[in-house]
Amino acid sequence: MAPAEPFTLYHYPGCSTCKKALAWLRAGSVNFRAIDLVLSPPTEGELRRYWEASGRPLGAFFNTSGQSYRDGNFKERLPTMSDDQKLAALAADGKLIKRPLLVRARGASLAVAVGFREEEWSGLVR
Repeated sequence: MAPAEPFTLYHYPGCSTCKKALAWLRAGSVNFRAIDLVLSPPTEGELRRYWEASGRPLGAFFNTSGQSYRDGNFKERLPTMSDDQKLAALAADGKLIKRPLLVRARGASLAVAVGFREEEWSGLVR
């Protein structure tokens, strides 16, 4: 039997929630590769695919408690921004992305979780 396809975990090493998610994945022996989302944020195209696969509103991908969000005045700007503008902003600054972001490709389909909620992740890694 082939090993399960690995997950991709976009995280920020200094984030306490990301550290909890990493520990949870390791404790469950989940096959994953970790990517620092500040050093290597997903591209606009990747983010579009993740957003579409997630079934969540695009606004859910924004780290609303972060400095980049506040400094960029995104609370006021988001309602008037197009989806393309939002995706470009996320791709340009990994600190804008809600973290951690867990992605798994299964053939042509994707499974995506935004933020760490153990119950949601448990269903995703089965």
